[in-house]
Amino acid sequence: MAIASPSVWQRIHRLWPALVLVAASASPALAHHGWTWAEDANAEITGTIVSARLGNPHGELTLAVGGAQWTVEVGQPWRNERAGLRDALLAQGVTLTVSGHRHRDPQRRVFKAERLVIDGKTYDLYPDRN
Repeated sequence: MAIASPSVWQRIHRLWPALVLVAASASPALAHHGWTWAEDANAEITGTIVSARLGNPHGELTLAVGGAQWTVEVGQPWRNERAGLRDALLAQGVTLTVSGHRHRDPQRRVFKAERLVIDGKTYDLYPDRN
């Protein structure tokens, strides 16, 4: 007597919890990462560091720029390390220039950094981007 193999629907039913878990865990990463929220045009801002945090999923600086505070996203830890960017360089009070992309919403003071210039030295986080 042959044993019938499970139908396609039975297989999907068994796999459904795993598929839901994968989709749910991937959604925040997909929504958070990337450049879709940023303008296409390159821009620059120069400001003074108010606070800095390097780490996962990416580093973040708060800069004082012309009386306003901007949030600047820098790279993931491996990207910052590759560029030579270290915590000690990002001390409160350091003045730097950031090249990258502003948020598409002009009301949001958020900037995605491609390059940082500190004391005349360039830290190229995304060497493959112009």
